[in-house]
Amino acid sequence: MSASLRARLLEARASLVLAGLTPADAALDAEVLARHVLDWDRAQFLTRANLPPPAGFEEPFAAAIARRVNREPVAHITGHREFWGLDVLVSPAVLIPRPETELIVERALALVHVDRPVTVVDVGTGSGCIAVAFAHDRPLACVVALDRSAAALAVAARNVARHQVGTRVHLVQGNLLDPIGGPVDLIVANPPYVDRADAPGLQPEVTQFEPETALFADDQGLAILRTLLETAAARLAPDGHLIVEFGAGQDRALRAAAERTGWRIEIAADLAGLPRVAILQVDGRR
Repeated sequence: MSASLRARLLEARASLVLAGLTPADAALDAEVLARHVLDWDRAQFLTRANLPPPAGFEEPFAAAIARRVNREPVAHITGHREFWGLDVLVSPAVLIPRPETELIVERALALVHVDRPVTVVDVGTGSGCIAVAFAHDRPLACVVALDRSAAALAVAARNVARHQVGTRVHLVQGNLLDPIGGPVDLIVANPPYVDRADAPGLQPEVTQFEPETALFADDQGLAILRTLLETAAARLAPDGHLIVEFGAGQDRALRAAAERTGWRIEIAADLAGLPRVAILQVDGRR
């Protein structure tokens, strides 16, 4: 009798552990890749895990595990990642959406009532995950999604169509806020903010497979964040907000730069309790 699907996943998990994954991550990734190949949900997997794998399973599963052993991200192998409860398509042209970035969406939505027409700019949209999530939850929003990468905008276009927000999310190629004259109600951004000096400490999934231009910034990772602080105020309506994600240990420098350039700043922590997102408004007292 053929070995069970569960036994095959134990073999795959062992290979992934040897490649440097933790046992927990290896087990999760093996199951996710198996379900991707089988096109099963988790209930189907649990029901059938003790049976032999179906015909046609082994070759594509072995190929998927080989890619993961090479530390290619699971999202690149499956072609998608969940973000804000939405299934977001990804490719090597864009940053894979992270759970921490959902905090931008959360704080942006908190500023805008569902019945309020609003104009939003998403700077460096990448996969379009933030723009699509906001438009999905705020049906009166008009979102301009900017990116200088044509390849990234092509991925974003697929997500805009996938989630049927094409009449309200407009994709524009350009650098940072250069294409925007304003005034707009809200500017959001998950810009590159990793210090290049920190690259050796990053996982190979990041450094070998994700776009460098979406990760790294000069000036200890703060260069693009500083540029946004210097240019966003002129594009915002008087009561508008700028919301940006930043990296670990950057909160003090970002706060100082914000106050120096005329912003009131609130900093929100992610689920791990780490300062992660800044909510800024032009300081009208100045």
